[in-house]
Amino acid sequence: MYEFNLLISCSWGAYGKAKEEILCVLRMLDDENPVVKRTVAKGIIGVKTSLEPRDIVHRLRRMFNKDPFILQQTTKWVPVDLWTCSDLNSMRDAVKVLRNKIRAGEKWRMTLEKRRYTRYSKIEIITALAGLIDEKVDLKNPDKILRVDIIGRYAGFSVLTPQDIFSISKPLLEGDGIE
Repeated sequence: MYEFNLLISCSWGAYGKAKEEILCVLRMLDDENPVVKRTVAKGIIGVKTSLEPRDIVHRLRRMFNKDPFILQQTTKWVPVDLWTCSDLNSMRDAVKVLRNKIRAGEKWRMTLEKRRYTRYSKIEIITALAGLIDEKVDLKNPDKILRVDIIGRYAGFSVLTPQDIFSISKPLLEGDGIE
């Protein structure tokens, strides 16, 4: 089972350079011994950091806003709260563990990414998991995102705010809810 608490995207052939970039950024943020490894999915790197992954994303965004050239190889940084097997029962159990992070009255959406996985369709997975959360769905402007990253036999789950995910294609800027 994976123990990564960050998943980072890069170009398919860029693992070596992306790993160097990740290690450099994490050292700048004072993580001296992160574990950075390939996953079975091309372009997805798993990271186990001793730092709080959401804090890394927020600090990385501030660094990127000051110097966009800090990232040349990586394109998306996503925290992961827990890992489970990618069968439906295990994934349902993971949602049951995390669903209380979506509080009463908060709007939410699910983001599902499947890589190297054909066992169930996206629709089958979303149907099986979404019904476990009673709050209102808002696909355009959610308060929380239930993120499911399936990579082969394992699935990573997180409940995130939109600001907890960093993507160079959608960097949130100062004034967009970022300190």
